[in-house]
Amino acid sequence: MAKAQQIEGGMDYLMTLPKRVVNVYIPLVVFLIVLLFPFYWMVITTFKPNQELYNLDTGNPFWIIEPTLDHVRKLLFDTPFPSWFWTTMVVSVASTFLSLFASVCAAYAIQRLRFKGSDGVGASIFLAYLVPPAILFIPLATMVFNLGIFDTKWALILTYPTFLVPFATWLLMGYFKTIPYELEECALIDGASRLQILIKIILPLSVPGLISAGIFAFTLSWNEFIYALTFISSTENKTIPVGVITELVEGDVFHWGSLMAGALLGSLPVAILYSFFVEHYVSSMTGAIKE
Repeated sequence: MAKAQQIEGGMDYLMTLPKRVVNVYIPLVVFLIVLLFPFYWMVITTFKPNQELYNLDTGNPFWIIEPTLDHVRKLLFDTPFPSWFWTTMVVSVASTFLSLFASVCAAYAIQRLRFKGSDGVGASIFLAYLVPPAILFIPLATMVFNLGIFDTKWALILTYPTFLVPFATWLLMGYFKTIPYELEECALIDGASRLQILIKIILPLSVPGLISAGIFAFTLSWNEFIYALTFISSTENKTIPVGVITELVEGDVFHWGSLMAGALLGSLPVAILYSFFVEHYVSSMTGAIKE
């Protein structure tokens, strides 16, 4: 009874409609406006003709009077945007899978094998993620040139794991920790090897964590700018973040319609990825497996 009264008392701020409006609905509306307004602005700029963009006397800054596809047409047919999109997709997918493979092996070894100094190794891996990419790209540039992969997709596929593996390893370590050790001990008693335990027990139970790490790795790879700007020089091999900025800005002339169209089309794959795996992502953040 006392517990029920305590819960009821703690929910007083939701009992009446005025309280719900003040404490829930208004904050949610403000949050949604702040969060979605940049995306809304990007959409209307993409489909707004130049006369409305640059002449506020004849156009509404927050609405489209006469929609147009000229900016999208210019982006797709007058620039190498399809090539940028393909390069970004290949690099992001390849670097994500490579990073996940390395992260799974590292996280399992650190968290489940219980060797001496594993905590220090795990902390050092996470500290490596905190190193700014602006410092790393100088020695990495030397390695890229020496390997002869400058201005190729491999230059990005092999360098992106330097900042993807530490983060994904740290995330998977926390998820592997939630898996009961009794499952692994029973498998060892039945004669299973460590590789069999990893493939048949740990990985199936860690699907939400793997999806979460994969989403983070894919998003970071898709939006990465410094390495793509440094290691890629030809226009056709550029990624979307670099190509849109460098090719659609001519001196002090900004082609805002095409810029926003590139940003819109470039953000869709990440948004679609999140929408498909949002349930697994949330479960991995909240911890789906309990001791």
